[in-house]
Amino acid sequence: MSDNIPFELQELIINKLPVEPLIRFRSVCKAWKSDSSDFILHHITQQKQQHLLVSSHGLLCSFGDRETDRKAAIWNHGLWCPFGEPVRKAVIWNPSIRKAIDVVMPDMADDEMYTTVLGFGVCRETTHPKIIKIRINSDMEGLIPWQVEVFTLSARVWRSTYSRGVSKNSHTLFELEKMCPSVVVGGVVYWLANDRVGAEDGHDNVIVSFDLTSEEFGEVKLPDRLAYNNCCLCMFKPRESPVVIEGCVEDHKRVYHVWVMKDGVPKLFEKLFTINDHTPDGSLVSSVLGFRKTGEALVELQAHPCSIRTLVAYEPYSKTVITLGVSGRYIFVYSYTKTLLLL
Repeated sequence: MSDNIPFELQELIINKLPVEPLIRFRSVCKAWKSDSSDFILHHITQQKQQHLLVSSHGLLCSFGDRETDRKAAIWNHGLWCPFGEPVRKAVIWNPSIRKAIDVVMPDMADDEMYTTVLGFGVCRETTHPKIIKIRINSDMEGLIPWQVEVFTLSARVWRSTYSRGVSKNSHTLFELEKMCPSVVVGGVVYWLANDRVGAEDGHDNVIVSFDLTSEEFGEVKLPDRLAYNNCCLCMFKPRESPVVIEGCVEDHKRVYHVWVMKDGVPKLFEKLFTINDHTPDGSLVSSVLGFRKTGEALVELQAHPCSIRTLVAYEPYSKTVITLGVSGRYIFVYSYTKTLLLL
C-alpha cells in the first residue's frame, strides 16, 4: 500500500510518530530506515510531549508529563550525559532508544591549582553531540587563562579550541562549587559565573555562554539586583529562555525569586514571581528543581528539615501543590523529549 503514497508524504507522516513505533517500523520498510541528520532533526521538532526522568535513592523512573518543559543541564535533545566522579568517564545516553556511548574524560583531577567545569549539548546545525571541558588553572590573581577542549561525537576525539568572545581569565564558573549545572537554549550552553577580577567586592555575577556551532564564548550581563549580591543563584530553562533563581533570606524567611531573560537581550531580566519558604499547609520548600510549561514550579517539600522530601508541582500564585508521587532523601528531576539521536 505504501507504494501508492509518495515517499515525501510518507516521510511527513512518520516524522510525527513517537520514537518507539518508529523504531519498529524501520525494520519493516528499508525506505523508512533513515538515519540522516535532516530527518532526525526534523523529527525532534515534531515531538511535543515531554517526559520526566526522576532520580531518588539512586533509582531512575520515567513518566510522561505533557506540561513539563526540558531542563538541559546534562540533557539536550533527548540525550543525557552524566559525568562520572571520580571515574574519568562520561556516558552519552539516549534512554528512548536504549543506546549509550562511553567517552573517556582526560585530565579530570581537581586540586588547589586546577578545577574542571563541564558542559554538554547538541549542535543545532549538525545535530552532533558535543562535550565541553573547561580546565581552569587558577593562581591567586586569577590571571591564568582557561584551557578549553571540545569532544564531538561524530569525530570521537578531543581537540583544543581557541574560543573567542569572553575574557577567560576573569571568571569562576559557579558549577565549580556544584551550585548549579549549565543549561542549553537554542544550541548555546550557559553557566552562571563570578567575575573575580572585574568586581571590587568579588560578587559581580554574570552568565557565560558557549555557542555549540561557532564554538565561541559570550557573556550575558545580569541586572544589578542579581549581579551584585551574595544570594544563591541557579539556572533553568522553562519555555526555552534562561531563568535565574535567586535564593535569599528576607525577614528571616527563605524565598526564591524567579527571573527570566526577555527576548535573549542581556541584562533585560523580568521577575516573574516569588516562591515562599512554606506552603499554606506548613510544608517547607527545600529547593526548586525545575518548571512546567504552565508556569508551575517543580519543588521539593519537607514536613521539617530532617524529613523525607516530596516532589510536587507548585502553582506560585494560588500557592497550591500537586503531589507527583515521588519522595526520598535526594531527588533530581530532568525533563526531556524523546528523539532518535544516536540511532
